[in-house]
Amino acid sequence: METPFTQRWGLFVGLGAISFGLGIVAWVDALAVSLASTILLGVLLFVAGTIQLVHAFVVRDWSGRLMSILGGALYILAGTMMMEEPATGSLVITIFISACLVVSGIGRIIMAFQQRGLQGWWLIGLGGLISLLVGVCLYVTLPWSGLWLIGTFVAVELIAAGIGWIQFGLALRQAAYIPPEN
Repeated sequence: METPFTQRWGLFVGLGAISFGLGIVAWVDALAVSLASTILLGVLLFVAGTIQLVHAFVVRDWSGRLMSILGGALYILAGTMMMEEPATGSLVITIFISACLVVSGIGRIIMAFQQRGLQGWWLIGLGGLISLLVGVCLYVTLPWSGLWLIGTFVAVELIAAGIGWIQFGLALRQAAYIPPEN
């Protein structure tokens, strides 16, 4: 059954093609995307810190004012540092991601062994082992991994989103198709 929604299938395919193309561009120059993303994150932290500071000074009688001023100042400091030194900022983000992967990997390995009686428990353990190994590999390859990781994540996300939108658009096209009657 054709609806106005299914008639616009081409827009979804177009969105997917653009996302996919941008993902390929990001993959080709993951370093530039990593640095640009780090600078953008720095700008966002700076703006958020400034707004938080302004808020803290406007709400003078609030009991959490001092902590809000401190938090806002730290946001501004972190944002400024990330804008001035995006390579270092990217490195710090990569260390954080590496630590998260190591901790979550160890956690899933422990959980898998605790659930050895369940069918498929080893898949959870395998996933945990992969997370642990990726986290360790990211850490061991620092500082180089800090320069490509964020850009690669952005590229993979854009490519995956592009494929998803293309598939969705083509599914809408198929749903809109009405075979001729004989």
